[in-house]
Amino acid sequence: MENQQLSSQQSDIASSKEDDQEKAIDELIASLPISKGLVRPVHSLYQNFWYPTPLLPNVIAFRRHFEAKDKDILLVSQPKSGTTWLKALVFSIVNRSRFDTSNTPLLTSNPHEVVPFIEHKLWPDLDGLAEPRLLATHIPYPALPESVQPSDCRIIYICRNPLDTVISSWHFLLERARPENQPEWSLEEHFEAFCQGEILFGPFWDHITGYWKESLERPRKVLFLKYEDLKEDIVGQLKKVAEFVGFPFTEEEEEGGVIEEIAKMCSLKTLKGLEVNKSGKLPHTITEKRSFFRKGEVGDWVNHLTPSMVDRLNSIMQEKFSPLGLRFKTR
Repeated sequence: MENQQLSSQQSDIASSKEDDQEKAIDELIASLPISKGLVRPVHSLYQNFWYPTPLLPNVIAFRRHFEAKDKDILLVSQPKSGTTWLKALVFSIVNRSRFDTSNTPLLTSNPHEVVPFIEHKLWPDLDGLAEPRLLATHIPYPALPESVQPSDCRIIYICRNPLDTVISSWHFLLERARPENQPEWSLEEHFEAFCQGEILFGPFWDHITGYWKESLERPRKVLFLKYEDLKEDIVGQLKKVAEFVGFPFTEEEEEGGVIEEIAKMCSLKTLKGLEVNKSGKLPHTITEKRSFFRKGEVGDWVNHLTPSMVDRLNSIMQEKFSPLGLRFKTR
């Protein structure tokens, strides 16, 4: 009886502490500056980055409680920078001994279901996941959990030319706005917010440079990929990724065309053509699965941006990226 009473008291104390922590987080979020756009959710400025307010409790919990393991692989990006493609590619590389192109889960599940976003849900069963745990996030480097730093976990960061990213993110927001009958968000309005940094997990510029600097200082820890390089040399880039995560392709695999098979399976054309990605929404979201597969082209910005817009983005890139040796092709 005494043991039962003690257990009950301990449970009540733990519950009380959790309630106090949740209350403290709610109060913190309520005190943050907010920015409200036309079709996007309310954003809160937390530690100099803009987060969708509904996700902030998960972001804070992830930062405070996530315990990184040495074999973890964390996929990171700014939204609309090649995230879906990267998830499919890395999943296929890491799990190629279990699945081939005939039975891969990508045939029946969207890449975002196969590789979960940490900040979209509190994942209580993370410790139960098979190693290596493959996880994804849009969280900027300064907000990653402290346990990530001393661990031997790997981070793969993918970025995309801002000229194309601003167009891709604008189209994505329009797709999300239509089902809710929200007012259209013009390219001009989105472009201004993009330049000012008031976008999902922005500022865009600080997000990229945070991971770029770490990739230079700790190349064994952070692999920095460019969307354009993947498009130009998919085989070479996949070999680099496989080496980085500790699953290098064997000579026999290379000669047998395994890399090319993975590239074809994970291509926009293949993924877009699968029934699982043609209709329906991601679980617990309003996001249509098909919205993740638009064009995926390099240079589509020429069809949308005015010369003055291009000049402005190039000027910002010159200011933010050039001193760090980071460059993007503009043609």
